[in-house]
Amino acid sequence: MAEAAPCGSAAEARVRAWAAGHAARGRRVALVTSGGTRVALEARAVRFLENFSSGRRGAGSAERLVAAGYAVCFLHRARSAFPWARSLPQHGAALLDAFRLTPGDTPAVAADPAALPALLPALRDYHRATEEGVLLPIEFTALEEYLELLRAAARALAPFGSSVMFYLAAAVSDFYIPTSEMPEHKIQSSEGPLQITLKMVPKMLSPLVKEWAPEAFVISFKLETDPLILIDKSRQALEKYHHQVVVANILESRRTSVIIVTKDSQTPLSLSDEEIAQGMEIEEKIVNYLQGQHTLFIEKKV
Repeated sequence: MAEAAPCGSAAEARVRAWAAGHAARGRRVALVTSGGTRVALEARAVRFLENFSSGRRGAGSAERLVAAGYAVCFLHRARSAFPWARSLPQHGAALLDAFRLTPGDTPAVAADPAALPALLPALRDYHRATEEGVLLPIEFTALEEYLELLRAAARALAPFGSSVMFYLAAAVSDFYIPTSEMPEHKIQSSEGPLQITLKMVPKMLSPLVKEWAPEAFVISFKLETDPLILIDKSRQALEKYHHQVVVANILESRRTSVIIVTKDSQTPLSLSDEEIAQGMEIEEKIVNYLQGQHTLFIEKKV
């Protein structure tokens, strides 16, 4: 699993060395961002603002990208969904019930195959990925950590040009309190109702596309609750940031359908009832489609 988040310079060196090894073997590299961000309300933080993101989309997409032949740097929120570990139940009774004690002089723990039918293939794929070094996990927790690590990883991957995919699935907060404006200590409820002013988080997509990794294939995600504005918002993002793809989705249907929006097209992808019953995830279709788009992107650059 991932180590504690390295500082920006250490992360940049680590990612560059890892990517160089895979690039030398002709393998494409993807940076997948995943999970939500935490925004502190105090400098010595007790309270935070967060969003609902579990990291499921990023983790599932990372699995699919590895299966498609990519080496994946997985920049993820600590304790969010992790590739292949998603086959385990969530913490609590369901997790404990999935294991049993085996009898004997030396008690041992065994997984219940009936409770964990997906565990064996997940373990096999995870160990293959780690043995081949094609998964590089890096954790973040706070918003500031995410921004620093994204910048460092982008600069590290820039030398590898169009063979790099940025798959920006993390649900990054749009609002925060700058450190200089935070109270140092815990906000006291005795002082009455709380009023806070949040500033806009600096947009990282623009410097990523223009400065940090200008030759890369960049995919952002757009989640809305109003379907009437979804496509317009996605096209506005493409026009503003000049990247290649927006994966657009509506909150209620995000697990089963998305729309792939590019400068010249919009392509709906969805799961049929039969595919849902078979356990297919929409991330499989997203990655399959974007892999083809990435190939076309690389060919145009040659």
